[in-house]
Amino acid sequence: MTTQQIDYCIELSKTLNFTRAAENVFISQPTFSYQIKMLEDEVRFKIFNRDGKTVTVTPAGSQFITTLSTLKEILKRAIEQGQNFSSKYKEGIIISAMVWQALYLLPEAIKIFSEKYSDVLITPLFQYLGSMESFLKGDSDIVFALEENTRHVQGIDVFPLYKSRIYLIVRKDDPLSEKSLIEEKDLYGRTLMVGGGSPDALRRVQNRIISTGKVQYFNSPDHDTTRINVFAGRGVCLAPGFLNDYAEQFAWIPYDCDEHFSCVLCRHKDDNREIISDFIKVLQDLYEDAKDFAL
Repeated sequence: MTTQQIDYCIELSKTLNFTRAAENVFISQPTFSYQIKMLEDEVRFKIFNRDGKTVTVTPAGSQFITTLSTLKEILKRAIEQGQNFSSKYKEGIIISAMVWQALYLLPEAIKIFSEKYSDVLITPLFQYLGSMESFLKGDSDIVFALEENTRHVQGIDVFPLYKSRIYLIVRKDDPLSEKSLIEEKDLYGRTLMVGGGSPDALRRVQNRIISTGKVQYFNSPDHDTTRINVFAGRGVCLAPGFLNDYAEQFAWIPYDCDEHFSCVLCRHKDDNREIISDFIKVLQDLYEDAKDFAL
């Protein structure tokens, strides 16, 4: 199966017309038909039914084309990355995190690092779920994580990055936005957004507040949905500082509690490349100097 055959198959599924599909991909209709037949012979099932001038997609073909469409996008990204890499870079580092906000200073780190290692490509990889699992499979070289999630993981080295506390997020026109520190009693009578894969420390704080019976709660599936609910006036929420995007759309006020998050970077223990150590050090130094950030 060639990339051209993938393109031809997807195009025919859109037009359901051999002549028009061939024109759209700039080849002759006989050549187009031959390529489709070659593809069907290779996969050993009918992708398209032909009844005179009528073309339909078979059930097996429909499933096949859905997968092909995904594969085409993956191939496109792989080719683009390969082109980028081959034109300038000799080595690469993939760094992953659950969200981009957690590594808000990553662009500055890449800039500083590139001044010394102009032939090393830094590629961010953001996975809201499963970033650690993906890292352990070898999909990335460095992963941002919470220290609590690394304690029993074998084969990794762990480097402290920064401490992140818990904040209350409210609309800027909310009276609570004027406070410099939020206490539990400030939330009485309010609706608290909870859920969305909250880390353990945050869940403990949420449960402690809810157990007072003086706060209503509303389940929200993820952080982005929670932000929308807060902006819509449905309630307020508590969130880790590492989710702060500093866009000034909301007020982030420190919450009075002992719980916090120890944010770390991990690398594979058997990856002793100097560039990995140096890049981690660049990030550590940046966050050490990040006095103006509400972490």
